[in-house]
Amino acid sequence: MQKVALVTGASRGIGYTLSNMLYNMGYTIIGTFNNTLIDRNNIDYIKCDISKEQDIIKLFEYIKAKYNKLDILVNCAAISLDDDLYNKSKEDFMKVLEVNLVGTFLMCKYASLLMKKGVIINVSSTNATDTYTSLSMDYDASKAGLDNLTKNLAKRLPNIKVCGIAPNWVDTETTLNIEKEYLNTELERIGQKHLIKKEEVAKKIIDIIENGNIKSGEIIRMEDGNE
Repeated sequence: MQKVALVTGASRGIGYTLSNMLYNMGYTIIGTFNNTLIDRNNIDYIKCDISKEQDIIKLFEYIKAKYNKLDILVNCAAISLDDDLYNKSKEDFMKVLEVNLVGTFLMCKYASLLMKKGVIINVSSTNATDTYTSLSMDYDASKAGLDNLTKNLAKRLPNIKVCGIAPNWVDTETTLNIEKEYLNTELERIGQKHLIKKEEVAKKIIDIIENGNIKSGEIIRMEDGNE
């Protein structure tokens, strides 16, 4: 029987790349999107705003009715609203937390009810630990919280392997649309020579899924890309 994998943020970036790699490996893929959908017949796309618990509940009701199981969850969906400290509103700060941290928590909670065993992977960032910047303090705080959430879930869900992956800058569409001078300054600031390719991150996620030597609770860091 094919394994069923759920990938959030699957219509672009890391999530889209990963979904197609897993499909080519024989997985059944369910992918969530919120605003942008690239229609592909090989992915069962479901619109879901993960900042809304009711959307998540409906998503898992659909998965249970159609597939009656879930083997893999990869939480790629995230947002950033970078701005100066004094331009950040409470609403903006909370929006980032609700998607990146609270939404991911809810995805893990409801997914675990369908998973007798399996793997959950949360996509974090090195900004959670040491490449943070004041412009993205809300995003950075959400990812630091996500790392802690991952470790807590690993303890609470002993039959599920729960891990995180924390890359530096990745060549996603969002990154490539950033003003080039600012991006180069950021790369120099943190000592990153090359953008990490989406495919590299996706391959590492697959390695975490399949590699028995990577244990639940681990956060795998990716610091630089290959030329």
